[in-house]
Amino acid sequence: MAHVELSLSDVFAPTAGTSTEQESDNVGRWSATVSRADEPCLLIDSETRVVAVSASGCELLCLGAPEDVIGLPLLDGGLRLLDFTANRGELTEPEIDKIPPLLALSSERLARGLLRVQGAAADAPDSTVDAISTPVLTHGAVTGSLTFFSPV
Repeated sequence: MAHVELSLSDVFAPTAGTSTEQESDNVGRWSATVSRADEPCLLIDSETRVVAVSASGCELLCLGAPEDVIGLPLLDGGLRLLDFTANRGELTEPEIDKIPPLLALSSERLARGLLRVQGAAADAPDSTVDAISTPVLTHGAVTGSLTFFSPV
């Protein structure tokens, strides 16, 4: 027989003078969360610059240390994506625009897909990761995308 456990918590009631509206900079708010996350995740801004990446995200994507890629464009920060052919060629411009973090920016919708990531060293094996991206909104406009990764 299934067992379900529920718990109740106090209702959040803001103190007087506390704004109940969304913060004006959601990218900044998500940045702190992504930086401390145990899960492999990545946050980019609308210009595709890496705003934050978790340590596990760096490891999974073969990016080195988070401080090495923050502020760089996503694809200039060491991320090497390969196609799924036997030749293992780097993704070309039309294909690169369809990777989930960039597709979430351009489509303003959730995006999901598989990525083939080149290993850090020449003899390191490639890895395949599942990526799920969501646009990050500020005042109704897309200002970035947040992506979670899982090894396949």
